[in-house]
Amino acid sequence: MRTSRATAAVLLAALLAGGCAQLPRPSVVGEQERVQIPERPLPQANGSIYQSRQGFQPLFEDRRPRMVGDILTVVLNEQVSASKNAAANASRNGSASLTPITVPDKLSKLSEWATELEGENVFAGSGGAKANNSFNGTITVSVLEVMANGNLRVRGEKQIAINQGTEFIRFSGVVNPRAITVQNTVPSTQVADARIEYVGDGYINEAQTMGWLQRFFLNISPF
Repeated sequence: MRTSRATAAVLLAALLAGGCAQLPRPSVVGEQERVQIPERPLPQANGSIYQSRQGFQPLFEDRRPRMVGDILTVVLNEQVSASKNAAANASRNGSASLTPITVPDKLSKLSEWATELEGENVFAGSGGAKANNSFNGTITVSVLEVMANGNLRVRGEKQIAINQGTEFIRFSGVVNPRAITVQNTVPSTQVADARIEYVGDGYINEAQTMGWLQRFFLNISPF
């Protein structure tokens, strides 16, 4: 008896622990990566005006990001709208009848019996969905990698603390240097593999989270 009670208590505790558990949502952008700036070799005297070993730095060209560790500003202007509607109708009718015309005298009772069958099947269904999302703002990112074709892999994070909550804005993607303007900015619509995340923590975020008891009954509910 004691063993049964102990087993039941352990099972109940496991169920309650499962209801309390809430898996953290993985970040879309990923964790903050440390910018590894490669060390340059010591300069060598190979010219008084132009030194080829120090890299190509044109005098008459805008200073745009081209190396690991450089920064640029991403202008967030995302407008996404989607809608979908679907409808379907189907119907089917059928009928059958059987009436004996001539039967023997001994089976005259059958002439009073007639069979009629009718069937009808109707189906109508419709559905629709609509979504609108917008994201506007700016965020400054750092160059993490210069790819072989010259594109820049960038990532940045902005943290804003308001009272007892913190807002996180994260961005990552691949930028074509030709899309960077003279103001050292690039629109988010021209960033490949863009990942944008806007999350927060604190009591405001906790107020939007379902309680552990509600999650428990939601997990075991068959409906």
